[in-house]
Amino acid sequence: MNTQLNLNINNILFTFKSFICLSILVMLASCEKEGIEINPSPINNVYKIPVVIHVIHNGEIVGEGTNLSVERIERQIEILNEDFRRKEGTRGYNNNPNGGDSKIEFVLAKQDPEGNPINGINRINKSIVNVTDLGYNQNHYAQYAYWNTSNYINIWTTPLPESTECLVLGSSTGPETNLPGTQLLLLPQDGDADGVLINSIHFGESDIACHARFGRTLTHEMGHYLGVLHPWAGNDCEFNDYCDDTPAVDKPVYNIAFVGCEGELVAVNNYMSWSDDELMNMFSKDQIARMHYVLKHHQGRHALLSSSAL
Repeated sequence: MNTQLNLNINNILFTFKSFICLSILVMLASCEKEGIEINPSPINNVYKIPVVIHVIHNGEIVGEGTNLSVERIERQIEILNEDFRRKEGTRGYNNNPNGGDSKIEFVLAKQDPEGNPINGINRINKSIVNVTDLGYNQNHYAQYAYWNTSNYINIWTTPLPESTECLVLGSSTGPETNLPGTQLLLLPQDGDADGVLINSIHFGESDIACHARFGRTLTHEMGHYLGVLHPWAGNDCEFNDYCDDTPAVDKPVYNIAFVGCEGELVAVNNYMSWSDDELMNMFSKDQIARMHYVLKHHQGRHALLSSSAL
């Protein structure tokens, strides 16, 4: 009888364990999208990331022209954090049920690569530095200054002429991960520089007569730097930005709402759209989940979280 009892107990335990394992597999499968497990739930910790602002200027005194003032630079970082943290009482707040606080904050670097104290601003007078013309890209501006990408996000403010106002805003490289749609980002190849370019005209707040004057160009480009796509991504209704909580759309989104691929109004207020600065105020929860995945799984982006520059 004892032997039979032991066999029955073992069978029950085996059945129970099999049920638990099967349940876990089902739950994991339900969380996966294109084979990548993404957990959109908010986290308790706040990710802090160091940035260095390389101010490439034309030789003006500090605060004039392309040699941006400390106050304007600090305000830009403040705006960036208001947007990423969905801070109440600012332009970065929204009460959309699909919106969220990314719990990501950006900090002006507190020391340079040699360990010297710094305010996070590195000024370079381009008129006395000769570099090869490589066009408007990260490789060109990295010739002026390029710090270790495991310790800093390199952000270059580019000294473009006034004629580029409202035409050239910025660009960003993206992280190469196994997230679906990653190939649609601007991925640096071997030897390429990694970072963010922002036209100095559009860095921070200003009173220019342009739709991009409230500092959201950096918010948008930083989204790309952390792996988020435009809502329309590859202009495909089935495979767009791989975020279920952004209405599917197969063409660029500007200021006017229209019906997207599945009969929903598109999100003109999403930071990854091409809407005016004054309209944009939301990262969706799935977009935030992509950023968290990148910070956890991309070697370079993850290293930033423990940078000595913090």
